[in-house]
Amino acid sequence: VPGPAMEIKVRQLTTCEVASDGGAISLGFEDLAGNPAAVSVSLNQVGALIMTLPGLLEAALKARYGDQSLRYAYPLASWAIEQATDTTQRIITLQTEDGFKVRFSIPKAEQSLLGEALTQPMPEMSVRPN
Repeated sequence: VPGPAMEIKVRQLTTCEVASDGGAISLGFEDLAGNPAAVSVSLNQVGALIMTLPGLLEAALKARYGDQSLRYAYPLASWAIEQATDTTQRIITLQTEDGFKVRFSIPKAEQSLLGEALTQPMPEMSVRPN
């Protein structure tokens, strides 16, 4: 039976690195007492971590401010579309000014729907800050 999980409170991130063989990433940080530490996450788990963090960020914002309508939005600086190896898919890359980027593969049927949605006027709704 495993014991309780060790909890480390992070004061600040210090490094983010990729293992030389590409099999893991390492996140270096300093704990509240100023001690350096790092956590290593295998390549297989990095995708799961990346998929989990945006939802956790939004849940934390909603809990902190008591407003379920809050969304964490990144300001878009550029975008690119490219053909995927699978010819029924395209890849769209969205990027912020500071270099954060995310890529999505879009099936052919969704490409037209996305283009149409972007050209339609938005329905009347209250404006929410980003």
